[in-house]
Amino acid sequence: MARITTGTRQSPTGRARTRASAGAGLLLLGTLLTGCGAEPGEIPLSEIRPEVPSATPEATPAAAPGATPGVIGAAAGAPAAAVHNGLIVSRAYTDASRSSSAIVTFTPDGAGQHQVTQPPARALDDRPDWSPDGTTIAFDRTDPQTGAARLWTVPADGGTEHQVSPLCESGTADCSNEDERAPAFSPNGRQVAFSRSWGAVDAAGSHQIQYSDLYLMSPEGTDVQRLTFLTNDKPYSGAVSNPSWSPDGKQLTFEYRTSATGQPADSRAIYVVNADGTGLRQLTPWELRAGDRADWSPDGTQILFTTYPAGPDNAPGGGIYTVHPDGSAIGALTPAPSDTFYGTAAYAPDGKSIVFAQAPAGAGADLYSMRPDGTGVVRLTNSADKWLSRPAWGTADGPAAPAEQAQATAQASAAPSDRPSDQPSGQASGQASEAPQAPRPDSQKPAQAQGQGATEQPRPGTESESDSESDSGAGSESDE
Repeated sequence: MARITTGTRQSPTGRARTRASAGAGLLLLGTLLTGCGAEPGEIPLSEIRPEVPSATPEATPAAAPGATPGVIGAAAGAPAAAVHNGLIVSRAYTDASRSSSAIVTFTPDGAGQHQVTQPPARALDDRPDWSPDGTTIAFDRTDPQTGAARLWTVPADGGTEHQVSPLCESGTADCSNEDERAPAFSPNGRQVAFSRSWGAVDAAGSHQIQYSDLYLMSPEGTDVQRLTFLTNDKPYSGAVSNPSWSPDGKQLTFEYRTSATGQPADSRAIYVVNADGTGLRQLTPWELRAGDRADWSPDGTQILFTTYPAGPDNAPGGGIYTVHPDGSAIGALTPAPSDTFYGTAAYAPDGKSIVFAQAPAGAGADLYSMRPDGTGVVRLTNSADKWLSRPAWGTADGPAAPAEQAQATAQASAAPSDRPSDQPSGQASGQASEAPQAPRPDSQKPAQAQGQGATEQPRPGTESESDSESDSGAGSESDE
């Protein structure tokens, strides 16, 4: 796997990516963002532009107000494939001091808690996301010594963890304080979106990192492309994080959290950008203070997001909302004003339920579910000491239809001469589902023992869930 030592990343073919022509920067609320000139092969990683695909209706969907992302399968006139709800994944602290956290899974009713990662002492595993087939979980792990995060994957039932190759390995300025967080699989599983922060830390101010933007890469860590340039000409202005894909894979939402020197200062909002880097626009108004990972409804008609009040992390007063992809029809699903803290929310794969984190004032968070209209709230877990947060809902195989079951049974019992000559032995004709079986949860593995204290280091990034104990430092990252 290729490594970056001179500021460019090479694909498996060894071809270094080069910067696109001048003037190909993105539009941010009508302002053209451009960078300074440089020769191909001498471009620092912070200046690499994504290679924009040829302009086609599918490659560059319209970003005009009122446009709604298409549903998967709708373009061909076919209904979307049936989906079935699998396990829920979440972050959980493993010790009373909240110095270490792991990735855990649950059944949809909150039972069968199973710890799938085994972090080193005082490391923080966080921001999990499912692969489309439900077999793999991507997450970030924060190193207790450096405070920097890197991207990892783990099988859904636990097992060997794998670190995705980091973008930088050298000590160049373009790789200083590099931090990679919040991985998100594309709907077809061929790309992973993630946030990257790098550069000098403003020690005199709020310890804000110099640059932060959204990137894409393959699940193996190759073919890296920079997608946004919000901080390119505005160092120390804020941090980009928590991407989420639309169901058709044509757009992403993400959080932009401004710093004390940003415009406006110390705020946050959800943005939308096309998957080719065009069409950047702000989705939620600053005054709502929307943050963390938004989530698209399976039919692509709604985007789910959470708001966080100004002030200390874990403060009550926010809520869970929905908005149309064109920014219209913002509506609250939770009561307001509220004396409750709300964390990240996510749709079930079938779109009939929402899982979210919630905590009474001064208490730890648990996971709850509700209907898409905000009614029917049910508590799923009773583990407030673990501060369960950032849930995501995976897919699972569903049972075969009765006709398919009968056909499979008849075919399995048929003599070899009764089978069609071109049909593999034992395989049901017209088998409905090709998705892998979701793993069965088992008992939770022992939590990692608390280790020695870590060296205090500033942490790049400004993410938005509520536990300041776990993400203090540059950008004042918070966890819910």
